[in-house]
Amino acid sequence: MAGLSHRQTEILNIARAFGRVMVEDLAKRFEVSAQTIRKDLNDLCDQRSLTRIHGGAIIASGVENLAYEARRFVAAEEKRAIGIAAASRIPNGCSLFINIGTTTEEVASALTSHEDLLVITNNLNVAMLLYRHPRIEVIVAGGAVRRADGAVIGSTAISLIGQFKVDYAIIGASAIDEEGALLDFDYREVQAAQAIIANARSVMLVADSTKLRRSAPVRIAHLSQIQTFVTDAPLPAGLANICHHRGIEVVEAMEKSAADIDDPGGEPASTVVRLK
Repeated sequence: MAGLSHRQTEILNIARAFGRVMVEDLAKRFEVSAQTIRKDLNDLCDQRSLTRIHGGAIIASGVENLAYEARRFVAAEEKRAIGIAAASRIPNGCSLFINIGTTTEEVASALTSHEDLLVITNNLNVAMLLYRHPRIEVIVAGGAVRRADGAVIGSTAISLIGQFKVDYAIIGASAIDEEGALLDFDYREVQAAQAIIANARSVMLVADSTKLRRSAPVRIAHLSQIQTFVTDAPLPAGLANICHHRGIEVVEAMEKSAADIDDPGGEPASTVVRLK
């Protein structure tokens, strides 16, 4: 990209490979001050190549999602905590959909000690995580497999989803806007997610706080269509108010200080569960 220094180009390459970069790590890597790295990140953000987060930056969103392997590195600790918190709210002996996404895969990882589950999924990674467990029955939607991430998409997958009415749906999103719209990049993936929402009695959204600083072009649904939102940090005031007025339970899977949150919300305590 024109106008970038060699170090800034390297920073951008690292961000593309891993999804995000942190100031302290970059300062050590390039043997420069944290202030110098912050200036580099600000320059890359000004060019809309990166988006700032607390302590670093992530690849800027647009019309195309990050590569699957890069998404696995973004907010990995937060996703793991979200997965554990979400799984703790799924009882034994129930049926559920688990949708495409790296965070939903963390939920699947945390479900392996559950018993008597019926899991329907259009995510081959979820199926591989669960099929070995004798007390969990797994049904995989048929159709075309997206080579990039093991997602099963298309009309055949949607048709199978429509044959079930399950207790819970576990869904993710690539972005959540300030008005509460859940967004993604692939309209075929969105069609499957919409079918999942329509055929579940209770919908649980699992999404870390970096999704609040991204955008994507395709609308999945609105926050008002879910019952539980499991995330890693307090929501901005606007989203917190939507959840409160709609009676959505918000579960914060990690304890974070105010310094870790760009726009801490003022959620009424009655709708928020903070896990210590």
